[in-house]
Amino acid sequence: MLTEPPVDETRDALDRALLVAARARITAGARGSVDADAIALRGHLAGIGAAEALMLRALLGRLDAATGALLTVWGGAARTLAVDRYGLAVQVAADAEAALAAVFEGGHKRGREGGRALIDLGGGRPWWGQLLARPGLRVTGALPDDRHGQPLALMIESRTPGPTGEDRTFWVSDSPLANDRIVTALEASGLAASPLIAAGGLKLFMLAGYVQADDPRLTGAPGSLTGIIGAAPVF
Repeated sequence: MLTEPPVDETRDALDRALLVAARARITAGARGSVDADAIALRGHLAGIGAAEALMLRALLGRLDAATGALLTVWGGAARTLAVDRYGLAVQVAADAEAALAAVFEGGHKRGREGGRALIDLGGGRPWWGQLLARPGLRVTGALPDDRHGQPLALMIESRTPGPTGEDRTFWVSDSPLANDRIVTALEASGLAASPLIAAGGLKLFMLAGYVQADDPRLTGAPGSLTGIIGAAPVF
């Protein structure tokens, strides 16, 4: 004889409450700025355990996918990171250039200001260098976003991120100098830098903190083609 499982009214009530809360959060929509999202998330993560943090990030990521800009991905690492954080609600681009183009197209598809793209840093082509000539596109996130790790993919949007209190800024240079000499030159100007990737004669560095494009500490920095391409929060 099969035994019918007992009704668990307590857990059923909690499940319904979770669904009601998720619906309400989707109805409320996005906050409107990447820095506001990051500051709110940092507050939510304060004081909770690792397992709770993973659950919260997965839940909020999927809510973000439902309420935020359309997400396009390119590259194996970016796709894995995007699915882990945002779920399956992503579209896959043929290459990095197509992913960048989708940032503008995504806004039209959802009737919003713009889309967003998560793009692999690997692949051998310095697609991120294009952002120097396309000020309408900016790095707004970098995954993984653990402050102790190295990012494998960058989030690109058509909006400029603001400071969140804990950020890293991305700076491009075409300087032929060795990385350690570039780092030393930036340190002499008061900037803590670390090399991230190099390709096609361009080098991408991370600068500690939120550094604006017109920061005077970058005056005279190594390279003839240089510039800030955005910033991302760390957690």
